[in-house]
Amino acid sequence: MVGVVACSSVSSIKALWETRIRRRKEEQEDEQRRTTRGGATGRLSVGVWEDRAALARLRQKLHTEDGRLILRIEQEEWKSLPGCLVQLSQVQEWQIHRTGLQKIPHFISSFQNLLVLDLSRNGITEIPKQIGKLTRLRELLLSYNRVQSVPQELGCCESLERLELAMNRDLDHLPDEFRNLKKLHHLDLSMNDFTCLPDCVVGLPALEWLDMGGNRLQCLPEDIHRMVKLHTLWLQRNELEKLPENISRMASLDTLVLSRNRLRDIPSLMEDMSNLRFVNFRDNPLTLDVTLPCRKTKAEDDDEDDREMFGREFMQMYIQEARKRAYAVLNMHSVNQPSDDSSD
Repeated sequence: MVGVVACSSVSSIKALWETRIRRRKEEQEDEQRRTTRGGATGRLSVGVWEDRAALARLRQKLHTEDGRLILRIEQEEWKSLPGCLVQLSQVQEWQIHRTGLQKIPHFISSFQNLLVLDLSRNGITEIPKQIGKLTRLRELLLSYNRVQSVPQELGCCESLERLELAMNRDLDHLPDEFRNLKKLHHLDLSMNDFTCLPDCVVGLPALEWLDMGGNRLQCLPEDIHRMVKLHTLWLQRNELEKLPENISRMASLDTLVLSRNRLRDIPSLMEDMSNLRFVNFRDNPLTLDVTLPCRKTKAEDDDEDDREMFGREFMQMYIQEARKRAYAVLNMHSVNQPSDDSSD
């Protein structure tokens, strides 16, 4: 009997401890679940409050000008833009300058009312494909960034009229879809790494103003006259050694800057470019040394545009001098020709 009682006591104590251990584990698990739920709720609350604070800060950057709602951030640190910005999708213009912004957010496609996207002087390295969904966008300004390529989706921005990509340095190519920008009339590709004028640019039907200065252009396309509406062409600081003769067929061209290239001559056909008001050939290794004559009257001295040393009058005088020298060479050659008559 003693053994039976002892065995029963041990079993009861074991069952008691097992019950206690099980309850303790259940209590710990319940406590852990409550803590986890509480922590998640806490983190969620923190996230919500952060979004509210960011949204409130962004709302302070909103301005209305000429009936257009503008988001303007300048000289503050905004390396990225918070997702809560989509709640301000009615904004029509972004002006974000010198903030260190590193990327254009993919949710940019939510801003269907966007007309102007001005992100100049930041650290942006990429234009996202989502840019193609902004079919109402008129101006895209990304000068002084680090953009290395342009996505083909940009060709879907059918309302784009102004595009500035100056000083991105490594940019040297544009996609063929670029030619779909039928309304583009202002294009700045200066201070990049282009070695030729892209054919998709030559084919833009509305282009009026083009800056390709500070690249590595070595030649211009022979069919450059296809740019029928172009009136301003900046080509300074390139590596051009000659000009195509069809440049004389650009009837709308009135401003042509060619300073600091490697030009040896000026095509004679350019003499008939009556619409050309301002041209500059300064700092080119031209073959002929031409100096403009002095003005005789004060009234003539007042016309500074024509008197620019390497300007339009210089161009015309250079072409005339080149023609004179060519005729002189021909005459000398004809004089030195041996007579056909022979004496026996």
